[in-house]
Amino acid sequence: MRPRPGIYYFPWEVSAGQVPEGDALRTFGRLCSYDLTQSRVTLTAQHRSDQHQILVCTKLVEPFQAQIGSLYTVLGELERQEDGGSVVKARVLTCVEGMNLPLLEQAIREQRLYLQERDRGQ
Repeated sequence: MRPRPGIYYFPWEVSAGQVPEGDALRTFGRLCSYDLTQSRVTLTAQHRSDQHQILVCTKLVEPFQAQIGSLYTVLGELERQEDGGSVVKARVLTCVEGMNLPLLEQAIREQRLYLQERDRGQ
């Protein structure tokens, strides 16, 4: 059985706990740290005046060439941790440096509108 494709969530939605545990998700952020010993990456994203962080488990995608400061997209499942935080278990972690971030955000909003309208029509 194939895993679900993953719904796009903004990094601030993931860090605020708005994603249900176990759900397949897609999100993005700048790689700010990589802990090879724990197979953990921290992605950050700026939204308005706030800086948001997402913890990503990289066990399934290693080895990979970590480029600190570069923009990444991640596809994986969200898991809650014992300390109350959450971690995205990455199935795919792709460097997308050079991608137009405002256009990506606009595309996510447009996709959500389309899916809402489609679901209302059914």
